[in-house]
Amino acid sequence: MADNYDDIINLPHHRSAKHPHMSLHDRAAQFSPFAAITGHEEAIEETARLTDEKPIISEDKAAELSDKLRLINELKAERPTVKITYFVPDERKSGGSCVTKIRSVRRIDEVAKTVIFTDNFSISIDDIMEIDSEIFKTSEWENE
Repeated sequence: MADNYDDIINLPHHRSAKHPHMSLHDRAAQFSPFAAITGHEEAIEETARLTDEKPIISEDKAAELSDKLRLINELKAERPTVKITYFVPDERKSGGSCVTKIRSVRRIDEVAKTVIFTDNFSISIDDIMEIDSEIFKTSEWENE
């Protein structure tokens, strides 16, 4: 059996005179996986991506947030800096996620029900889950 290829084993590798030699990169591409359904991988990843339901806040928490927003609005001339956690709905599927940002408040638009920051970023008041700031750590706020 070992003698079956003795006649060709030491022959030089054939190179075509008509066709240029293919690079290793191009040869490897011939054997790469075939994507029969384009976008299928992305669809699977999107389905696997997790979103959270919007948290429901209690009446007590809603009243606390309302009081904090009122104080922020009273102090808007000072441009108070707040740490605000709010719900961002997902653009592609139900649910979303909670995001926390630290920004300075320019004003509260009571008609549009939004908090507008000094960089013109705005958040819907209905999406706010938590607000924290140094302005709430004063004795006047804590005694209320």
